[in-house]
Amino acid sequence: MNRLTVVTLGVDDLETSAGFYLQVFDTPPNRDHEDVCFFPLPGCWISLFPLAHLAEDISPSVPKSRGGFSGVTFAHNVKTRDEVVTVIERARAAGAVVVKEPQDTFWGGFSGYFADPDGYHWEVVWGPMFDFTEDGALLFKQG
Repeated sequence: MNRLTVVTLGVDDLETSAGFYLQVFDTPPNRDHEDVCFFPLPGCWISLFPLAHLAEDISPSVPKSRGGFSGVTFAHNVKTRDEVVTVIERARAAGAVVVKEPQDTFWGGFSGYFADPDGYHWEVVWGPMFDFTEDGALLFKQG
């Protein structure tokens, strides 16, 4: 089976980002290695790694900085509309910039967006077409 297992975010300050995501996810990270931080979430882990080290690991020719909106967002699906508001408020309290307050979507869901300390954009979203398995994996409802 093919599946996405880890998303690694290149961050400017590992400790700042680790503290931020600890507050947002309300899940303790795995810090077995001092240069990387893992948040084991249902279905996919989030890894934080210093941006310069990540770029160097890929190739010495990869730029060690970013600029502007990359065209990529991350989605954190939740089970209720109220959870959207709760997670957005946790992100705001952790220092996120809320770029779109929670609101009804054109497709029948409810979502909001925040940017983390490194400018990565996250959508926190509830949708009536989504369901979760017992282990937290996201599914489309049948029917």
